[in-house]
Amino acid sequence: MARWITEWHPDDPAFWERTGRHVARRNLVFSIVAEHLGFTVWTLWSVVATRMGAYDFSTDQLFWLVALPNLVGSALRLPYTFGPARFGGRDFTVVSAGLLLVPAVLLGVAVNDPGTPYWLFLVIAALAGVGGGNFASSMANITYFYPRGRQGLALGLNAAGGNIGVSSVQLVMPLVIGSLGPAAAGWFWVPFIVAAMACAWFFMDNLTSARADPREQFAVARRAQTWIMSFLYVGTFGSFIGYSTAFPLLSKSLFPDAPYAAVAFAGPLLGSLVRPVGGWLADRFGGAPVTMWTFAAMGVGMPLVWLGSVSGRFWLFFLAFQLLFLTSGVGNGSTYRMIPAIFQARAVAERGEGEEALLYGRRQAAAAIGVISAVGALGGFLVNRAFGMAFAAAGSPAPAFLAFAVFYAACLALTWWCYTRTAAVRSVAGLAHARI
Repeated sequence: MARWITEWHPDDPAFWERTGRHVARRNLVFSIVAEHLGFTVWTLWSVVATRMGAYDFSTDQLFWLVALPNLVGSALRLPYTFGPARFGGRDFTVVSAGLLLVPAVLLGVAVNDPGTPYWLFLVIAALAGVGGGNFASSMANITYFYPRGRQGLALGLNAAGGNIGVSSVQLVMPLVIGSLGPAAAGWFWVPFIVAAMACAWFFMDNLTSARADPREQFAVARRAQTWIMSFLYVGTFGSFIGYSTAFPLLSKSLFPDAPYAAVAFAGPLLGSLVRPVGGWLADRFGGAPVTMWTFAAMGVGMPLVWLGSVSGRFWLFFLAFQLLFLTSGVGNGSTYRMIPAIFQARAVAERGEGEEALLYGRRQAAAAIGVISAVGALGGFLVNRAFGMAFAAAGSPAPAFLAFAVFYAACLALTWWCYTRTAAVRSVAGLAHARI
C-alpha cells in the first residue's frame, strides 16, 4: 500500500515540533540503512581486488576493477536523483535497494570459478555501480524532510551512515572471505539487502511536495553554481571515495607485507564519522570558510602521504593518509551544507520569502544535489585511474600525488573566489546576503 504525506511544512516551527521532527527522523534512519548497503556493494571491489591471486591480472587491471564501479555509480547518480520526485522517496528506496541484489549475487557466483574471464569481472564490477546511485536519491529525498536550519546536520548524518558502508566492507570482508571463501563476498550481503527493502517499505514515506516537473529540476544544469559546486565536490567526496577504494590495493602494491587489510577500514570510518561534524561546522560558521580550510589541509596532506610512500614505513604512510580521510570527510559535510544554502538563497532572491519560494528552492537544491553528487563521484574513478596510470608509467604513485596537490590548490582558490570574497562580488551570483 502506497503511503503519501500530502501536508508537509518543515519550516513551520509549530508543525515541525508537533509532527515533522518524528516523521523526518524515522525516514532518515531507514534511508541511512539502505544507503549504507548501497555503499557496501559499491565498494566491494576495493577488497575483492586484493584477493584475486588466483587470476593473473596486472596492477593496472586490478585498479580498473576498483575504478569501474565509481564510474558507473557516478553516471547513475543523475537519474537516481529524480527517482524520489517521480516515484516517491519510499518507493524508490525499495527499488534501488533491490537492485543491489544483482551485483552481489553475480559476484558470489563468478569468484567460485577460477576460469571466469577478466571481461566478465569488469561487467560485474560495473553493475556494482548501482550502489553508488543510491546516495543521490537518498540525499535528494532527505532534503525535503528537514527545515533549512537543520539540513546541514541531517544531510551529514545521512551521508555518514552511507559512507560508513565503505568501512564496513573493509572491516568485515577480509574476515568473511578468510573464513567462508571468496564467494561469500557477494552472498553475505543478500539477507541484509532484503531486510533493508522491507524496512523501507514499511517505515518510510512519500511526500507529495517532493513531486516536481523534470524540466524544472533540469534547469539547475544552467546554473553556474551547480558546476562550481560539482568541481568542489570532486575535491571532497571524490577524494574520499577514491582514497577509500584505492587504499587497500595501493598499500598492497607499496607494502606487500604490511597488515593493510586489518586497518584499511579505519580511514573510511574516520572520514564518515566526521562528515556530520563538517555539516555542523558549516551550520555554525558557514560552509564556504570550512570548505576552504579543508582544501588547504588536504593540500598539506599530499606531500606527507608521498613521504610515507617512499619511506618504506607503512605506518607513516597509513597515518599520513588518515589526514586525507579526516579532511575530506569534513569537506564532504561542509560542501553538502553549501548546496541547499546556495539554491534556497537564490530562490528567496528571485521569489521572496514565502513558502512557495522555499519549496521551489528545496526542489532546486534536490536536483542540484544529484548533478553535483554525480560529478563528485566521478572523482573516485579518476583517483583510481590516476594511481593505475602512475604505476603503469612510473612504477610509483608519485605523479598521482602531485596531480592531486595541484587540484586541491585550484579548489581552494575557487572556493575563495566564488564564496568568501566581498559581498559585492557575491551579489553578482545573487548570494550577497546568503550565509553560504
